[in-house]
Amino acid sequence: MDKVVIFDTTLRDGEQAAGGALTITEKLDIGRQLEKLGVDIIEAGFPYTSQGDFDAVELLSKKLRYCRVAGLSGFKREQIDSTWAALKGAAAPLLHVVISTSDIHLNQQLHMSREEVLELTTDAVTYAKRFCSDMEFSAMDATRSDPDYLCQVLSAAVKAGATIINVPDTVGYVQPDEFGQLINCVKENVPGIDKVVISVHCHDDLGQAVANSLRAIEYGARQVECTINGVGERAGNAALEEIVMALITRRDFYEVETKINPERIYRTSRLVSRYMGMEVSPNKAIVGANAFAHASGLHQDGMLKDSSTYEIMTPESIGVSESKIVLGKTSGRHAVRSRLEKLGHNLSDDEFKKTFEAFKELADKKKEVTEADLDSLVADELRTISETYHLEHVQVSCGEPAVPTASVKLTGPDGNILTGSAYGTGPVDAIYQAIKRMVKVPNNLTQFSVKSVSGGIDAQGEVTIKIESDGIGYIGKGVSTDIIVASAKAYMNALNRLLASKKRS
Repeated sequence: MDKVVIFDTTLRDGEQAAGGALTITEKLDIGRQLEKLGVDIIEAGFPYTSQGDFDAVELLSKKLRYCRVAGLSGFKREQIDSTWAALKGAAAPLLHVVISTSDIHLNQQLHMSREEVLELTTDAVTYAKRFCSDMEFSAMDATRSDPDYLCQVLSAAVKAGATIINVPDTVGYVQPDEFGQLINCVKENVPGIDKVVISVHCHDDLGQAVANSLRAIEYGARQVECTINGVGERAGNAALEEIVMALITRRDFYEVETKINPERIYRTSRLVSRYMGMEVSPNKAIVGANAFAHASGLHQDGMLKDSSTYEIMTPESIGVSESKIVLGKTSGRHAVRSRLEKLGHNLSDDEFKKTFEAFKELADKKKEVTEADLDSLVADELRTISETYHLEHVQVSCGEPAVPTASVKLTGPDGNILTGSAYGTGPVDAIYQAIKRMVKVPNNLTQFSVKSVSGGIDAQGEVTIKIESDGIGYIGKGVSTDIIVASAKAYMNALNRLLASKKRS
């Protein structure tokens, strides 16, 4: 298969993302990780723009020995001199020179004629070749340039000695079919193009960066310039992980390969995210938190039977340990039972039915039901499976200076409904006083504790209490997203234990 060169510009174009500045130490850490990832070329910075960028390019050039290191330069000789001074220590340096070719840039930014830019292209490439045999030329804003003029400029660059010709979609303007046609136009109208590498550099302003990069590969581009997580100027660049995994997953379609070790993609993504302070969107392709997470009951059922039903790549292939079945209100019985069994709960059909009903009730209150939540649900349901009294309803009124009041409804042993209310020193005390009036069993509350079962604002609270009657203690537990309800459940659980004990006696 043909090989596609992966040119990573996270440390140059990626760092241009608003708020994404990196220290020189962070750049070196990322550079080393990119080298382990298998990137062919790392563009380490734009040396002429700042001393910090110069130092970073110089440091990475000295430290990274198993990939090429590139430095970006403008077309002026002093810019090329500065870039080469930073790059010259690299094992395989790549001098990258850029100049605009669109009339918009020529007229509004450079204030130059087409003829002047054509002459500068020849001069810049010829001068750069004095220092570095491996030299890339980029035609900035190529996709908004006149195609005939673009081909003239690229022809001049090839003739002057450029070994890589880059066709950038600098402002993310072009659409995939148009871009494919432009690459084809370059191949047909630039003499000597078959002797150099065609590269592309796409931005994501219209969400087409990856699609455009892949279309260019279809048309013969053999180098793609991209960044980890798609970070970069404005809406960012083409995402390295998306391009690479598309080429791997659809090797049958693209028929090309890269040097990238995909199992290092996820950790590289997290490193860049952490250093740049830019969270990866949960629904981001390949590396997002939800990329291998399944919440739909239908999808979960398919995943538990055969993961290929809903996954076209494995999480392990990018360095993630496993897929995630997210339990929530759309989850079905199969997924819940499977997770319960994984946690060691082998429930009877009746026990599972009650637990599943409790799960559904909880899932309507929480975005995600965690394993800790499930453990508590099972414990709660098993504790109350043969209860004498069942809590049907509880409501409290409290505040400052109001007197805490509770109203409680219970189902009794013969199915009869009991209701009661009471005052208390607080809402929990008021509930317990109301229940005591209905369940006439002498007891004293001796212990009360509450803890969070899981994290987050919608976490369940677990209440544990101890009551004593005739010198014997009875433990009760209750779980709910409402701590008042959990307290009532815990008291009922303890009372039912007390009643069951007396019945056995």
